[in-house]
Amino acid sequence: MPRLVVISNRVAVPKARGVPGAQGGLAGALNAALKANGGIWFGWSGEETDKFTGSINYVRSAEGVTTATIDLEHQDVEEYYNGYANSTLWPLFHYRIDLTRYEREFGKGYERVNERFAESALPLIEPEDSVWVHDYHLLPLGERLRSMSIENRMGFFLHTPWPPTNLFVSLPYHERLVRAMLHYDLLGFQNNTWLESFLHYCGKELGADVAPETGAVTLEGKTTIARAYPIGIDFDHFMSKGDTGEARQAQQRLMASTRRRTAMIGVDRLDYSKGLPERLDGISRFFDRHPERTRDLVFIQIAPPSREDIGSYQQIRATLEQKAGQINGARSDVDVVPVRYVNRGYAQEELFGFYRASKIGLVTPLRDGMNLVAKEYVAAQDPDDPGVLILSMFAGAAQQFDCDGEGALLINPHSADDIAHNIRIALDMPLEERKSRYEKLITSVREENVQRWTENFVGDLAGVER
Repeated sequence: MPRLVVISNRVAVPKARGVPGAQGGLAGALNAALKANGGIWFGWSGEETDKFTGSINYVRSAEGVTTATIDLEHQDVEEYYNGYANSTLWPLFHYRIDLTRYEREFGKGYERVNERFAESALPLIEPEDSVWVHDYHLLPLGERLRSMSIENRMGFFLHTPWPPTNLFVSLPYHERLVRAMLHYDLLGFQNNTWLESFLHYCGKELGADVAPETGAVTLEGKTTIARAYPIGIDFDHFMSKGDTGEARQAQQRLMASTRRRTAMIGVDRLDYSKGLPERLDGISRFFDRHPERTRDLVFIQIAPPSREDIGSYQQIRATLEQKAGQINGARSDVDVVPVRYVNRGYAQEELFGFYRASKIGLVTPLRDGMNLVAKEYVAAQDPDDPGVLILSMFAGAAQQFDCDGEGALLINPHSADDIAHNIRIALDMPLEERKSRYEKLITSVREENVQRWTENFVGDLAGVER
């Protein structure tokens, strides 16, 4: 099997293992891929330097995963990361055109940093390696590497949604960006919805020859394959967290603090795509309709901060604090607080315990590529007394978790009525129905895991004809 070179914006360096927040969904997935295939993981260190040199920092973990990182200049971080990646592409890809900023300097910084990534990664790539690039930060990286005479098989996976054509064309130079993507041999998307949007764009705007049944996109004699590869969790690794003392302690801690009330949990980065204000509106609507149930239900929202230098993220934090305060001000008693808003992260062991102690998982993004919290919540449930997952129909996971209407409770996250209605259904759902729904969901989580995701993508990339 060829060695794997993974390239992503950030790298989870070995020293960060076990630190809360250090191992996100992407980090866990890529570590699993590298352990299985061997190779190297390259990206930005997260550190700034006065002058970019391209000097590479190497770290080798006890598990055999080598990481290689570079430092970026402050201007790079502002224009490439805070700017084009997270103030232009991120909101646009999550259908938030109202928050999308189109700044010429952002675009220049994005192109400059992709060039720097390519120049720095070039010496790491050996002739037989397969190169796997990740996410919206590095859409044009394949084209840059091709211009440097890299002929290796190269694949790209997008962890976010891909927006409809009528939204994507609002991006200046959108054609140039997609033409750059077509220098990869294989493009991966989280589900068929995002894949179909991409194929539609290629046919309508580029005039490419698109074969939807195979995902082949042919433009000017070059063919790229585009397919859906739903990402999963590292199931066995995550389940092992449940056997730890930290997980059991976290479970007991939450159960003891709720004092026989049903715990409902949400775990999300502090991001406008996660639908957190709308979620609190739905919870407020539930308590307005059922004030007598204030003593039956407590909602715990864990929301670690992210991208705090960006104004829209500062605003959402203030909004959440206000809404949580309003609910608690109206519904609290001396011994009852209906909403617990926690603005920090926790280790996976603790999250496992919190999930297990919560009889409702509330996952309501306005738009999400997949959403691995939904899968972790299901995995952590007690098979003999499982909780109920309430899931946004706009999360990528919804396509796997519908189960013909007998899996997760799918809701419209924009509707406070729909959220409130399904909270009541989940709260009153009998055990046999909870177990039936859980059994369908856990089968998907167990089988559609990160190892299968990796094997499918890497296997297809190895089979691409060049």
